[in-house]
Amino acid sequence: MNTNSQNPKTGKGFELVVKAWFEAHYEKGFVNNKPFNIGNPPKPHRFDVVSNDNSIVAECKCYTWTETGNIPSAKMGFVNEASFYLSFIHNAATYIVMKKSAHVKRTETLADYYFRTNRHLLGNTRILEYDVEQGIMREIG
Repeated sequence: MNTNSQNPKTGKGFELVVKAWFEAHYEKGFVNNKPFNIGNPPKPHRFDVVSNDNSIVAECKCYTWTETGNIPSAKMGFVNEASFYLSFIHNAATYIVMKKSAHVKRTETLADYYFRTNRHLLGNTRILEYDVEQGIMREIG
């Protein structure tokens, strides 16, 4: 569990690990925090991990179950927001990459829970779960 003051550093570290995984998996270059104009009128939004050729766009979420195993409801809203932003990206594969988070009180990971309860909001965006300790990426759904 992270204190709130650690969250930006933890999130940025997760983005860098995800970027490295994408580079190795797709054998091409990626950048962090690349802006795309979205909406009408267009306004720039920075996406967390984007391939140099703009064919892959990902948002990263380094969230965990609460200490007591409850749903981090406000944070799930930010995952929905990421899905909304990604829905404006056309001609690219879009992903939400969530850190693997398990809890002894839960039978599913946080990414599995999110997909089960919010898949109707995803459109063509895919949910990936990255296990930082094992270095393994898994597609949900």
